[in-house]
Amino acid sequence: MKKNRKIRNNILLVMLMATGIIGSAQNEIDKPFGLVYRDAISENIPGKVNIHPVTYKLNDIEIAANIYTPANYDPAGKIPAVVVAHPNGGVKEQVAGLYAQLLAEQGYISIVADAAYQGASGGTPRNVDIPQNRIEDIHGMADFITQYEGVNADKIGLLGICGGGGYSLKAAQSDKRFKAIATLSMFNSGLVRRNGFMNSQVNTIQERLKKASEARAQEAAGGEVIYAADNAIPTEEAELANIPYDLYREGYIYYGNTHKHPNSTFRYTMSSLLYLMTFDASTNMNLIDQPLLMIAGNKADTYYMTDEAYKKATNAKEKELFLIDGATHIQTYYVPEYVSQAMEKFSGFFGKHINPDA
Repeated sequence: MKKNRKIRNNILLVMLMATGIIGSAQNEIDKPFGLVYRDAISENIPGKVNIHPVTYKLNDIEIAANIYTPANYDPAGKIPAVVVAHPNGGVKEQVAGLYAQLLAEQGYISIVADAAYQGASGGTPRNVDIPQNRIEDIHGMADFITQYEGVNADKIGLLGICGGGGYSLKAAQSDKRFKAIATLSMFNSGLVRRNGFMNSQVNTIQERLKKASEARAQEAAGGEVIYAADNAIPTEEAELANIPYDLYREGYIYYGNTHKHPNSTFRYTMSSLLYLMTFDASTNMNLIDQPLLMIAGNKADTYYMTDEAYKKATNAKEKELFLIDGATHIQTYYVPEYVSQAMEKFSGFFGKHINPDA
């Protein structure tokens, strides 16, 4: 069975590399608004979903965000809104933007912002990846969108994707402005940075903490910032085929080829590990008393993270775990069939809990 699976993976990989999954045009960043996902908005047309690039300050850092407004947008209205948190290393122009646009097509105002220190947002050094910052980003998006013209501040939903999903669970534990919480392919960043993916680095925890401590000391002394990962993304077929995990193999293709964006990077400061390795998105899940929907692919090698967090959400007003048949983690980002299934669930979930009159 393992041999057959490897053969299937290699065949799929060749197909992906040859076809670019959805076409080489997806790689072009000269599109309006810099969006790199399929069927992205190319121009703002009256009477249709529109996109509005905005900036705002969060703790003295300028945040770059996109707000999507529905076709029936009325600045004087009271429209429910959804905050969307992007994956680790991702930016607002990729999968988070796709789901934000699709939510706007369902009648919601949606916002997706680049994390502080990442993407087009400000903050130095670049690519700091501290959990509390990412959680604060989500609170900050809520701050901004509740003041936006036409938004009903009493009807705010939250959707977190991948790493943004883990941080959304944390944000929702205390921030009760979010009336309904959803995650897609949730990734527990702290768990993986500490133990390694599927507990593959448990034996090197102390060694990596030492490196993080040394990096922090070097930064404090005014030295060069050290990064835990560089920008080198494997692109050779043979190199990709040897990667044992679907998450990383397909992730390299998504971020390095088919949905590549210049602001998207796997880099993060080594000193960030001081915070990442003590973080766990699945702790205090009993604080979530809002409705909760968690979605993952039933073939996702990251599913164990969703499963653990979901089981701990014992006080959620109501909760549902939905598995997309046949989907891996990354495939929920772009494959039309899987995106469609996820959106059907999100539509029903948010419709029930923040837009019941639609």
